[in-house]
Amino acid sequence: MKVRIKIICIILFITVIEFSCEKNNKINQVNVFRYNEHKNISSLDPIFAKEIANIWAVNQLFDGLVEMDSSMNIVPSIAKKWIISEDSKKYTFHIDTNIQFHPHPKLKNRNVTAHDFEYSFNRLINPEIAAPGAWVMDKVKNFKAVNDSIFEINLKIPFNAFLGILTMKYCSVVPKEVVEFYGDDFRSNPIGTGPFKFKRWEENIKLVLRKNTEYFKTSANGEKLPFLEAVSITFLPEKQSEFLQLVRGNIDFISGIDNSYKDEIIDFKGKLKEEYKNYILMMRGPFLNTEYLGFFMESNKNIIKSDLLRKAINIGFDKEKMIKYLRNGIGIAAHGGFIPYGLPGYTEKKYSNNYNAKIAKQYVSEFKKINGELAKIKLTTTSSYLVFCEFIQKELEKIGIEIIIDVIPASSLKQAKANGKLDFFRASWIADYPDAENYLSLFYSENFSPNGPNYTHFYDQKYDYLYKQSLQENNMNKRIKLYKKMDSIIISKSIVVPLFYDEVIRFVSKNIKGMKINATNLLDLRTVRKN
Repeated sequence: MKVRIKIICIILFITVIEFSCEKNNKINQVNVFRYNEHKNISSLDPIFAKEIANIWAVNQLFDGLVEMDSSMNIVPSIAKKWIISEDSKKYTFHIDTNIQFHPHPKLKNRNVTAHDFEYSFNRLINPEIAAPGAWVMDKVKNFKAVNDSIFEINLKIPFNAFLGILTMKYCSVVPKEVVEFYGDDFRSNPIGTGPFKFKRWEENIKLVLRKNTEYFKTSANGEKLPFLEAVSITFLPEKQSEFLQLVRGNIDFISGIDNSYKDEIIDFKGKLKEEYKNYILMMRGPFLNTEYLGFFMESNKNIIKSDLLRKAINIGFDKEKMIKYLRNGIGIAAHGGFIPYGLPGYTEKKYSNNYNAKIAKQYVSEFKKINGELAKIKLTTTSSYLVFCEFIQKELEKIGIEIIIDVIPASSLKQAKANGKLDFFRASWIADYPDAENYLSLFYSENFSPNGPNYTHFYDQKYDYLYKQSLQENNMNKRIKLYKKMDSIIISKSIVVPLFYDEVIRFVSKNIKGMKINATNLLDLRTVRKN
């Protein structure tokens, strides 16, 4: 009864919001792509595009030097081409100076030049602005506009993942005249070069973007992009509200799946239920996110320091069973390494971390012979992942390992993890850029937290050597071999317990065509049509 009342209330709330928004909406709704952003949007300034909500909106408004296609290839954007020096330190970009910024009184139909990138990158690293994306320039020695069409970047050291970093929205180009005119208010008055231009933002209510008729990209058939007339984003705070809107035909897609309606829409095999197939499409594909349990290698506790116990935990529970029953088959059980499925460097080879309760029990017995009785192990997590940790807890009990689960807020876990306060913790790593180096950097000794992402404080001389070698290797095939060697070291030493590799899940209305899916879950609406 309570659930029914809640749903009725949500529907009434949606109706009120829709009515209030449509009163002032003069856009023809026939060709408008609509979605809800329950996490809200804090800024439309690309240098603050840290969260996915901001990234999605910013991606419609701004472009950078390069971009990533749906197959994770780095392709031209505002840079027509680029040249990388033999020592892999100098990047020379040739700018397409025929590309125009969105119209604004301060610009007078001005085209993009290399000087705009020089300004944009200087703004990104300005300590007074304190942009969260400033770190993308950590390996950059300097950059400059040689002239209007040539932009040059020099790195401190060879770093072959650098092009992937440049695809991030932090690296978008912005016009100096407009940024300086608005100051901090550029966040709500964005001007870029993207497929859509800013129209209206009623914060916490609605964001409207209109088609950029002068956009420079075309489809594979040579048609001008984008096809949509507008994008309309609402901000209803509950995931359940999104599902109800999709069912009612009030929005065109939702991303991800919430526990509140998981069992309603998909079966235990991860397939869309029959009753929705007439009007909803389900899209799924690899997502560059590895969910894992981490050990703090500088712990003074024997149960953490012991290879035997860490290996026992790795193979002591059934990951396939966990995915089937707790995620309705969404996700790929992590039988490989730390590098997720869908990324070059991932290996199909199954390491020694497959479920094997018999061998896990033997490891526990061996530990007890050497160290005596086994103390309880505290696993720290957040409420969102409690059900997974409880499953692992029950399974490990069967092999003789007792787990105490400590649930703390996400912010507290993040801080404690960074400061080495947690011996055993649940975590995830979503790729910042499409290169396995991003995952392997978590185990490089010079990246010890809190100054870097090595939360386990793992140190291995051979691993560090391979990591440094990979940074300088220009041949992709050779680099992938190095990646796989590093990944095998991580698993062989049981530094982490990979749980599963996530998947991108999208539910799309049947009248939407041309939506693509990608491993970073970036929302690209350029080729989307609405019938």
